[in-house]
Amino acid sequence: MIPFLDLKKINEPYETAFQEKLKLVLASGWYILGNEVKEFEFNFATFCKAKHCIGVGNGFDALTLIFKGYIQLEKLQKGDEVIVPANTYIASILAILEAGLIPVLVEPKLDTYNINPDLIVEKITLKTKAILAVHLYGQLAEMDAINTIAAKHNLLVVEDAAQAHGAVANYNFQIPNSKTQSDDNFAILLAPRSGAGGASAYSFYPGKNLGALGDGGAIITNDSALAKIVFSLRNYGSETKYYNEYAGVNSRLDELQAAFLNVKLPHLDAENEQRRRIARRYLAEIKNDKIMLPKWDSSNNHVFHLFVIRTEKRAELQKYLHENGIQTVIHYPVPPHKQKALSEWNDLSFPITEIIHETVLSLPISPVLTDEEVTLIIAILNKY
Repeated sequence: MIPFLDLKKINEPYETAFQEKLKLVLASGWYILGNEVKEFEFNFATFCKAKHCIGVGNGFDALTLIFKGYIQLEKLQKGDEVIVPANTYIASILAILEAGLIPVLVEPKLDTYNINPDLIVEKITLKTKAILAVHLYGQLAEMDAINTIAAKHNLLVVEDAAQAHGAVANYNFQIPNSKTQSDDNFAILLAPRSGAGGASAYSFYPGKNLGALGDGGAIITNDSALAKIVFSLRNYGSETKYYNEYAGVNSRLDELQAAFLNVKLPHLDAENEQRRRIARRYLAEIKNDKIMLPKWDSSNNHVFHLFVIRTEKRAELQKYLHENGIQTVIHYPVPPHKQKALSEWNDLSFPITEIIHETVLSLPISPVLTDEEVTLIIAILNKY
């Protein structure tokens, strides 16, 4: 069986370095917000070419704390509307709700799975204050178009980059009347790797392109005021121990997970390129009219966290692949608006989103997938 994702094999090359880091952390006697977290925050901010990185407990908290930070800055208030793709993992929507904001769903494009900028404007109301762009499956959303809309309507842009570590984009968007790219008052042009919003949320869940050995997350931003508040919010709203400026939470990147991430980060670009090499083969060599391939322009705007195909008879294809020794996963079987947890939306209709959720299937793709395994997967798909 070719596994969908072999985390043990992915982490094996780092085992010796992990053990050394474990010894260093144990010997330091400092296990919460120590030097490893500070080092990772510096390293990841540098990697993203951004001013600030704030390590938090997980990707969900990263998103939630961005919104709560903007509420503290009075750039948002509870009850404001946030535009979000209807086609996303439910965490994107739950984070908006957790912050006391109202999600407004917008359909994606069928060929990229990401939010369709052409449909955003019709959902903007007087209550709309932000757009949450989700870089689904590792492919950056159309940020030039999204930022242009946001600037015209005076909206914040937040990015869910939980699946897009290291993705690169060449943005043409220019901020109206801004002095410089790094002006804290505008902060829309973020680092090329992290997207173009005022802040980006990352997850280091073990299966991500940059995965820890447990939960972890981070916020990347050029907005110094937002960074200052989020640094406090993640630690009970405290800048100085026992003095609390805000009603914060306990969401701190673990010292040991930060140490492991420091080991893996220098290899991320190379591992992403290996994912792209596999994706190029899939796109060039899978030739079966029953299988619809994703759209990609061959740039570095996609890090292929997932390689997602579509097929009309998904259960049949998944069964066929399993019988031929290939494990696949469905990302995701039920759209957010059809989930029991969001029952008030169950009667809504988002036809494109529903088609995607009914037909998608994720193939194996990872830095440790061999050429022989890729060849076999392609051959079996072409015989279907």
